[in-house]
Amino acid sequence: MGQENKTQTWVREFILLGLSSDWKMQVFLFVLVLTMYLVTLVGNILILLLIRLDSRLHNPMYFFLSVLSFVDLCYSNSFAPQMLAHLLSARKSIPFYSCVLQLYISLALGGSEFFLLGAMAYDRYIAVCHPLHYTVIMHGQLCLGLASGCLVVGFANSLMETIITFRLPLCHSVINHFACETLAVLRLACVDVSFNKVMVAISGFLVIMLPCFLVLFSYVRIVAAILNIRSAQGRSKAFGTCASHLTVVCMCFGATIFTYLGPRSASSEEEEKMVALFYALVAPMLNPLIYSLRNKEVMAALQKVLEKF
Repeated sequence: MGQENKTQTWVREFILLGLSSDWKMQVFLFVLVLTMYLVTLVGNILILLLIRLDSRLHNPMYFFLSVLSFVDLCYSNSFAPQMLAHLLSARKSIPFYSCVLQLYISLALGGSEFFLLGAMAYDRYIAVCHPLHYTVIMHGQLCLGLASGCLVVGFANSLMETIITFRLPLCHSVINHFACETLAVLRLACVDVSFNKVMVAISGFLVIMLPCFLVLFSYVRIVAAILNIRSAQGRSKAFGTCASHLTVVCMCFGATIFTYLGPRSASSEEEEKMVALFYALVAPMLNPLIYSLRNKEVMAALQKVLEKF
């Protein structure tokens, strides 16, 4: 045990292997990541500004969307700047405490986003199934409480997982990843990590499956309510209010469940990199595009702002 503690003490920084060791590929990835990062910044900041400036978007649905955009911005910023720097660097190192902070922030924001999607599904359920009582049920205090609760649960879960991960004695300092990620760090441990893997599985179930069950429950009720609407125009309008959110839910939950709860393969480490890349850059970039291109109110707000300028 003394030797293990000594080994852990001497780990002052980690070396990240990144996505590729080929220089030409790294340059290509730099351009790709930079483009996606800039689109993410512009898209999410634009969503936040539109919701802030247009009074027609001051309702619970867009309040949750603004929180989701803010979380996506922070989540992307926890990965992308470091990735861009490392893609043009020969030595991809990260200090120990920066690695701890990155793991904590990314886990917290990722978990919070899943719960936010669950809260947004509940909002759509109330809007479709109880339209006459929507403003009474989804009042400001409830919306603020739901959003705050999502963040608190996400950050509390992340704190627990980060503590049990970095309390392990580490024998190595080379991480086969482009960022500090839980399973990648666990592979550096000198001791058996079965307990940690069980805790990660329990944490993943709570953070992923509980919001997923809430989403499924909400949309089962939503579909049943839509089918009871007699007019085709009414059904189309009711489903249109949920289409963007349902697209994002299928994209996020589908990728996570398939990767982390599906059968493991020999290439699991590379799969983990791809999933982390998806949540770090692709999802935060696509979310504002999905909500804007498929939403007439957002497009109308954008047109109104553009006309002013």
